[in-house]
Amino acid sequence: MEMQFEKITLPGLDDKRPLVIAGPCSAETEDQVMETARDLASRGVKIFRAGIWKPRTKPGGFEGVGSEGLLWLKKVKAETGMYVATEVANQYHVLEALKHGVDLLWIGARTTANPFAMQEIADALKGADIPVLVKNPVNPDIELWIGGIQRIYNAGLRKIGAIHRGFSNYDEKVYRNSPQWHIPIELRRRFPNLPIFCDPSHIGGKRDFVAPLSQHAMDMGFDGLIIETHCSPDYAWSDKNQQITPGALDLLLDDLVIRDVHTTTEDLGDLRKQIDVLDNELIDLLAKRMRVSREIGKFKKEHKMTVLQAARYDEILKKRVEQAEAAEMKGDFMLTVMQAIHEESVRQQVEILKAES
Repeated sequence: MEMQFEKITLPGLDDKRPLVIAGPCSAETEDQVMETARDLASRGVKIFRAGIWKPRTKPGGFEGVGSEGLLWLKKVKAETGMYVATEVANQYHVLEALKHGVDLLWIGARTTANPFAMQEIADALKGADIPVLVKNPVNPDIELWIGGIQRIYNAGLRKIGAIHRGFSNYDEKVYRNSPQWHIPIELRRRFPNLPIFCDPSHIGGKRDFVAPLSQHAMDMGFDGLIIETHCSPDYAWSDKNQQITPGALDLLLDDLVIRDVHTTTEDLGDLRKQIDVLDNELIDLLAKRMRVSREIGKFKKEHKMTVLQAARYDEILKKRVEQAEAAEMKGDFMLTVMQAIHEESVRQQVEILKAES
């Protein structure tokens, strides 16, 4: 499905990258909301975010203040002039947010993973003219992410963006959520005009990671950042470890290096031509490798051998990973490459056996 998106913007905002959305994970009290908002406004932040309804993994935790918090957001707008944003997860949330004049909505990872919830939100948004950002689903499923965006698009909205907040990973040891940057890269490849934001707070899970992840997102050409910012993060009622102070946000933004995503030079063109040549050579080599794999498949058929030879496969993986690391590549990268090549080799050998049975 071809989709044409509009720029995520609001009256009075400039076109400078990144577009920054900042504020606490949760609206806790009116005083906490206003103190944070005033500080952020004094530092030039134009869009204030706060969670009003909080989806929790288990019952019993703080699940947000509810619609009362929307009155606090109205006060933020009236006093500071900032735009306000919040998360919605169902039809009621959408209608309440629109009624109270919220300027921008985002949809969380758990909700994006649920097509029924996404359709309910899309139906509630019909006729509205409001920017909507869709977070990636919890699991690394780009089609589910695209499907959620399509549902909002089909409701008639065009100011739609994506938020990369990382993916759940049971064995992730560094970040709270695995970045898997190749997934938003693929999203950008498929939809070049789709604005993409990064949520470094949820990817990192710790405030020390927010700045480097923000820089990484800018280096990749992302359009904006949504960063959890709290007046007293150590005392936050939710996700205190990943929230930063308005002052820390100010320093982070000052230190960001923003590169022109449109700059192209003749030298870069020459290098890209080299990449094209090498890619063609890689494809040719892979085709030759698959031809050899098919011959091996015929041999296995004649000698009644199983397609999968586990010991040989393990030996290949170990050797190729060692070779890659010696050539200054990550072993995990080569492991992924060899697993994909082996999967295709096995598929082709199985096809040989079926054809000759």
